[in-house]
Amino acid sequence: MRRTGLTDGATRLRARLAQPHILACPGAADPLTARQVALAGFEAVYMTGLGATASRLGTPDLGFMTQSEMAEQARALVRACDIPVIADADTGYGGPLNVRRMLQDYALSGVAGLHLEDQVSPKRCGQLSGVRLVGRAEAAARLRAVVAAREEMQVDTVLIGRTDALQPEGLASALDRAKAYRDTGVDLVFIDGVKTRAEVEGIARGLDGPKVVSLVDGTDAALLTLPELEAQGFTVALYAVTALFAAIAGVQKALSDLHRSQKPASPPPASYEDYARIVDLEGHQAFSSAFEAD
Repeated sequence: MRRTGLTDGATRLRARLAQPHILACPGAADPLTARQVALAGFEAVYMTGLGATASRLGTPDLGFMTQSEMAEQARALVRACDIPVIADADTGYGGPLNVRRMLQDYALSGVAGLHLEDQVSPKRCGQLSGVRLVGRAEAAARLRAVVAAREEMQVDTVLIGRTDALQPEGLASALDRAKAYRDTGVDLVFIDGVKTRAEVEGIARGLDGPKVVSLVDGTDAALLTLPELEAQGFTVALYAVTALFAAIAGVQKALSDLHRSQKPASPPPASYEDYARIVDLEGHQAFSSAFEAD
Protein backbone atom coordinates (compact mmCIF):
# COMPACT_ATOMS: atom_id res chain seq x y z
CA MET A 1 0.00 0.00 0.00
CA ARG A 2 1.62 3.23 -1.16
CA ARG A 3 1.79 5.96 1.48
CA THR A 4 1.35 9.57 0.40
CA GLY A 5 2.17 11.20 3.72
CA LEU A 6 0.42 11.94 6.99
CA THR A 7 0.01 15.67 6.48
CA ASP A 8 -1.90 15.89 3.20
CA GLY A 9 -5.03 14.00 4.16
CA ALA A 10 -7.15 17.15 4.40
CA THR A 11 -5.91 18.36 1.01
CA ARG A 12 -6.78 15.05 -0.61
CA LEU A 13 -10.16 14.92 1.13
CA ARG A 14 -11.05 18.43 -0.04
CA ALA A 15 -10.07 17.53 -3.60
CA ARG A 16 -12.31 14.46 -3.46
CA LEU A 17 -15.23 16.41 -1.99
CA ALA A 18 -14.94 18.88 -4.86
CA GLN A 19 -15.78 16.09 -7.30
CA PRO A 20 -19.43 15.62 -8.27
CA HIS A 21 -19.94 12.06 -7.02
CA ILE A 22 -20.87 11.07 -3.48
CA LEU A 23 -18.06 9.80 -1.23
CA ALA A 24 -18.71 6.40 0.38
CA CYS A 25 -16.87 6.19 3.68
CA PRO A 26 -16.96 2.88 5.59
CA GLY A 27 -16.26 2.90 9.31
CA ALA A 28 -13.19 1.37 10.90
CA ALA A 29 -12.84 0.62 14.58
CA ASP A 30 -9.10 -0.08 14.40
CA PRO A 31 -6.04 0.22 12.13
CA LEU A 32 -6.40 -3.28 10.66
CA THR A 33 -9.92 -2.51 9.47
CA ALA A 34 -8.75 0.85 8.11
CA ARG A 35 -6.22 -1.00 5.95
CA GLN A 36 -8.94 -3.31 4.70
CA VAL A 37 -11.14 -0.33 3.80
CA ALA A 38 -8.29 1.12 1.73
CA LEU A 39 -7.46 -2.22 0.09
CA ALA A 40 -11.12 -2.62 -0.86
CA GLY A 41 -10.81 0.50 -3.00
CA PHE A 42 -12.63 3.11 -0.90
CA GLU A 43 -11.35 6.68 -1.02
CA ALA A 44 -11.75 7.57 2.66
CA VAL A 45 -12.32 5.85 5.98
CA TYR A 46 -14.43 6.92 8.95
CA MET A 47 -13.17 6.44 12.51
CA THR A 48 -16.45 5.56 14.17
CA GLY A 49 -16.67 6.52 17.84
CA LEU A 50 -18.94 3.55 18.52
CA GLY A 51 -16.45 1.17 16.91
CA ALA A 52 -13.39 2.78 18.48
CA THR A 53 -14.99 2.52 21.92
CA ALA A 54 -15.96 -1.11 21.38
CA SER A 55 -12.51 -2.01 20.03
CA ARG A 56 -10.45 -0.14 22.59
CA LEU A 57 -12.55 -0.50 25.74
CA GLY A 58 -15.10 -3.21 24.99
CA THR A 59 -17.89 -0.91 26.13
CA PRO A 60 -20.90 0.78 24.51
CA ASP A 61 -20.63 4.29 23.06
CA LEU A 62 -21.72 6.18 26.18
CA GLY A 63 -18.96 8.76 26.47
CA PHE A 64 -16.28 6.51 27.97
CA MET A 65 -13.53 7.46 25.51
CA THR A 66 -11.47 10.50 26.47
CA GLN A 67 -10.20 13.12 24.03
CA SER A 68 -6.65 11.80 24.23
CA GLU A 69 -7.78 8.20 23.66
CA MET A 70 -9.82 9.22 20.62
CA ALA A 71 -6.92 11.23 19.17
CA GLU A 72 -4.54 8.32 19.74
CA GLN A 73 -6.94 5.93 18.00
CA ALA A 74 -7.29 8.36 15.09
CA ARG A 75 -3.51 8.65 14.81
CA ALA A 76 -3.23 4.86 14.62
CA LEU A 77 -5.74 4.74 11.75
CA VAL A 78 -3.90 7.50 9.86
CA ARG A 79 -0.61 5.62 10.20
CA ALA A 80 -2.16 2.37 9.01
CA CYS A 81 -3.72 3.44 5.72
CA ASP A 82 -3.11 5.71 2.74
CA ILE A 83 -6.57 7.26 2.45
CA PRO A 84 -8.01 10.27 4.32
CA VAL A 85 -9.46 9.60 7.77
CA ILE A 86 -12.64 11.35 8.90
CA ALA A 87 -12.88 11.05 12.69
CA ASP A 88 -15.61 11.31 15.28
CA ALA A 89 -14.72 14.13 17.69
CA ASP A 90 -17.77 13.70 19.93
CA THR A 91 -18.77 16.99 21.61
CA GLY A 92 -15.30 18.55 21.49
CA TYR A 93 -14.62 17.39 25.07
CA GLY A 94 -15.44 20.63 26.86
CA GLY A 95 -15.51 24.36 26.28
CA PRO A 96 -13.85 26.50 23.59
CA LEU A 97 -10.32 25.83 24.86
CA ASN A 98 -10.95 22.09 24.91
CA VAL A 99 -12.34 22.27 21.37
CA ARG A 100 -9.21 24.11 20.24
CA ARG A 101 -6.97 21.52 21.89
CA MET A 102 -9.00 18.71 20.30
CA LEU A 103 -8.49 20.19 16.85
CA GLN A 104 -4.77 20.58 17.46
CA ASP A 105 -4.42 16.94 18.54
CA TYR A 106 -6.54 15.65 15.66
CA ALA A 107 -4.75 17.78 13.07
CA LEU A 108 -1.33 16.71 14.36
CA SER A 109 -2.54 13.12 14.15
CA GLY A 110 -3.08 13.60 10.42
CA VAL A 111 -6.88 13.44 10.55
CA ALA A 112 -8.36 14.82 7.33
CA GLY A 113 -11.80 15.69 8.68
CA LEU A 114 -13.87 15.50 11.85
CA HIS A 115 -17.41 16.01 13.06
CA LEU A 116 -18.51 17.80 16.21
CA GLU A 117 -21.96 17.10 17.69
CA ASP A 118 -24.46 18.95 19.86
CA GLN A 119 -25.06 16.49 22.69
CA VAL A 120 -24.43 17.21 26.35
CA SER A 121 -21.53 15.44 28.03
CA PRO A 122 -21.32 12.55 28.59
CA LYS A 123 -22.68 11.86 25.12
CA ARG A 124 -24.10 8.64 23.75
CA CYS A 125 -24.43 6.98 20.36
CA GLY A 126 -26.84 8.98 18.20
CA GLN A 127 -28.87 5.83 17.43
CA LEU A 128 -29.74 5.29 21.10
CA SER A 129 -32.72 6.68 22.97
CA GLY A 130 -32.15 9.22 25.70
CA VAL A 131 -29.97 11.60 23.69
CA ARG A 132 -29.82 15.03 25.36
CA LEU A 133 -28.79 18.17 23.52
CA VAL A 134 -27.15 21.44 24.47
CA GLY A 135 -28.89 24.60 23.35
CA ARG A 136 -28.58 25.55 19.71
CA ALA A 137 -26.58 28.70 20.56
CA GLU A 138 -24.07 26.73 22.64
CA ALA A 139 -23.67 24.13 19.91
CA ALA A 140 -23.14 26.82 17.28
CA ALA A 141 -20.55 28.46 19.54
CA ARG A 142 -18.60 25.17 19.68
CA LEU A 143 -18.53 25.09 15.90
CA ARG A 144 -17.47 28.73 15.62
CA ALA A 145 -14.68 27.94 18.09
CA VAL A 146 -13.37 25.03 16.03
CA VAL A 147 -13.57 27.10 12.82
CA ALA A 148 -11.61 29.91 14.52
CA ALA A 149 -9.08 27.42 15.87
CA ARG A 150 -8.56 26.03 12.38
CA GLU A 151 -7.79 29.51 11.09
CA GLU A 152 -5.50 30.24 14.04
CA MET A 153 -3.55 27.01 13.51
CA GLN A 154 -3.51 27.41 9.72
CA VAL A 155 -4.62 23.83 9.14
CA ASP A 156 -7.10 22.67 6.52
CA THR A 157 -9.05 20.03 8.44
CA VAL A 158 -12.49 19.46 6.95
CA LEU A 159 -15.06 20.36 9.63
CA ILE A 160 -18.52 18.82 9.90
CA GLY A 161 -21.26 20.18 12.16
CA ARG A 162 -23.46 17.35 13.45
CA THR A 163 -26.83 17.48 15.16
CA ASP A 164 -28.45 14.60 17.02
CA ALA A 165 -31.82 16.37 17.25
CA LEU A 166 -33.66 14.10 14.80
CA GLN A 167 -34.83 11.38 17.18
CA PRO A 168 -35.47 13.40 20.37
CA GLU A 169 -36.92 16.54 18.73
CA GLY A 170 -37.99 15.62 15.19
CA LEU A 171 -37.05 16.56 11.65
CA ALA A 172 -38.02 20.24 11.82
CA SER A 173 -35.79 20.89 14.84
CA ALA A 174 -32.92 18.92 13.30
CA LEU A 175 -33.16 20.94 10.09
CA ASP A 176 -33.22 24.23 12.02
CA ARG A 177 -30.10 23.23 13.94
CA ALA A 178 -28.30 22.00 10.83
CA LYS A 179 -28.98 25.29 9.04
CA ALA A 180 -27.69 27.25 12.03
CA TYR A 181 -24.56 25.10 12.16
CA ARG A 182 -23.97 25.56 8.43
CA ASP A 183 -23.77 29.31 9.04
CA THR A 184 -20.85 28.92 11.48
CA GLY A 185 -18.37 28.28 8.67
CA VAL A 186 -18.10 24.49 8.81
CA ASP A 187 -17.66 22.64 5.52
CA LEU A 188 -20.55 20.18 5.80
CA VAL A 189 -23.52 19.50 8.06
CA PHE A 190 -24.73 16.15 9.33
CA ILE A 191 -28.07 15.10 10.83
CA ASP A 192 -27.41 11.83 12.66
CA GLY A 193 -29.79 9.18 13.88
CA VAL A 194 -31.65 8.47 10.63
CA LYS A 195 -33.54 5.19 10.65
CA THR A 196 -35.97 5.44 7.71
CA ARG A 197 -35.86 6.36 4.05
CA ALA A 198 -38.50 9.00 4.75
CA GLU A 199 -36.15 10.73 7.21
CA VAL A 200 -33.34 10.72 4.67
CA GLU A 201 -35.66 12.15 2.03
CA GLY A 202 -36.87 14.82 4.45
CA ILE A 203 -33.30 15.89 5.16
CA ALA A 204 -32.53 15.99 1.44
CA ARG A 205 -35.55 18.20 0.74
CA GLY A 206 -35.04 20.50 3.70
CA LEU A 207 -31.28 21.06 3.75
CA ASP A 208 -29.28 22.68 0.98
CA GLY A 209 -25.52 22.54 0.53
CA PRO A 210 -22.89 19.89 1.31
CA LYS A 211 -24.21 17.32 3.76
CA VAL A 212 -23.43 13.97 5.33
CA VAL A 213 -25.70 11.00 5.91
CA SER A 214 -24.90 8.01 8.13
CA LEU A 215 -26.59 4.70 7.35
CA VAL A 216 -26.78 1.95 9.96
CA ASP A 217 -26.98 -1.63 8.74
CA GLY A 218 -30.37 -3.22 9.29
CA THR A 219 -32.40 0.01 9.22
CA ASP A 220 -34.87 1.01 6.54
CA ALA A 221 -32.61 3.93 5.61
CA ALA A 222 -29.77 1.55 4.77
CA LEU A 223 -31.80 0.18 1.87
CA LEU A 224 -30.98 3.36 -0.07
CA THR A 225 -28.19 2.92 -2.62
CA LEU A 226 -25.31 5.32 -3.18
CA PRO A 227 -26.76 6.52 -6.51
CA GLU A 228 -30.05 7.26 -4.75
CA LEU A 229 -28.27 9.22 -2.01
CA GLU A 230 -26.24 11.10 -4.60
CA ALA A 231 -29.39 12.01 -6.51
CA GLN A 232 -30.81 13.45 -3.28
CA GLY A 233 -27.80 15.75 -2.91
CA PHE A 234 -25.72 14.07 -0.22
CA THR A 235 -21.97 14.64 -0.35
CA VAL A 236 -20.73 11.90 2.00
CA ALA A 237 -22.29 8.61 3.07
CA LEU A 238 -20.92 7.06 6.26
CA TYR A 239 -21.25 3.31 6.84
CA ALA A 240 -20.09 3.35 10.43
CA VAL A 241 -20.87 -0.20 11.55
CA THR A 242 -20.79 -2.33 8.38
CA ALA A 243 -17.27 -3.70 8.94
CA LEU A 244 -17.67 -3.83 12.71
CA PHE A 245 -20.84 -5.93 12.57
CA ALA A 246 -19.27 -8.25 9.97
CA ALA A 247 -16.20 -8.71 12.18
CA ILE A 248 -18.34 -9.45 15.24
CA ALA A 249 -20.30 -12.06 13.30
CA GLY A 250 -17.13 -13.65 11.92
CA VAL A 251 -15.44 -13.91 15.31
CA GLN A 252 -18.58 -15.24 16.98
CA LYS A 253 -18.98 -17.97 14.37
CA ALA A 254 -15.30 -18.99 14.45
CA LEU A 255 -15.26 -19.26 18.24
CA SER A 256 -18.60 -21.05 18.36
CA ASP A 257 -17.38 -23.58 15.80
CA LEU A 258 -14.12 -24.07 17.72
CA HIS A 259 -15.97 -24.60 20.99
CA ARG A 260 -18.41 -27.04 19.42
CA SER A 261 -16.07 -29.11 17.23
CA GLN A 262 -12.87 -28.72 19.29
CA LYS A 263 -10.89 -27.72 16.20
CA PRO A 264 -10.69 -24.69 13.90
CA ALA A 265 -12.75 -24.58 10.73
CA SER A 266 -11.14 -26.18 7.69
CA PRO A 267 -10.58 -24.45 5.40
CA PRO A 268 -10.44 -21.30 7.54
CA PRO A 269 -12.53 -18.27 6.51
CA ALA A 270 -9.28 -16.36 5.97
CA SER A 271 -5.75 -17.62 5.49
CA TYR A 272 -2.33 -16.60 6.73
CA GLU A 273 -1.73 -15.33 3.20
CA ASP A 274 -4.77 -13.05 3.52
CA TYR A 275 -3.40 -11.67 6.78
CA ALA A 276 0.08 -11.17 5.30
CA ARG A 277 -1.34 -9.27 2.34
CA ILE A 278 -3.44 -6.95 4.49
CA VAL A 279 -0.59 -6.03 6.84
CA ASP A 280 1.97 -5.89 3.97
CA LEU A 281 4.28 -8.46 5.54
CA GLU A 282 6.28 -8.81 2.31
CA GLY A 283 6.88 -5.07 2.08
CA HIS A 284 8.10 -4.84 5.68
CA GLN A 285 10.40 -7.82 5.23
CA ALA A 286 11.82 -6.40 2.01
CA PHE A 287 12.63 -3.08 3.68
CA SER A 288 14.27 -4.82 6.63
CA SER A 289 16.37 -7.14 4.49
CA ALA A 290 17.63 -4.26 2.35
CA PHE A 291 19.42 -2.78 5.36
CA GLU A 292 20.44 -5.83 7.34
CA ALA A 293 24.15 -6.50 7.69
CA ASP A 294 25.48 -9.48 5.76
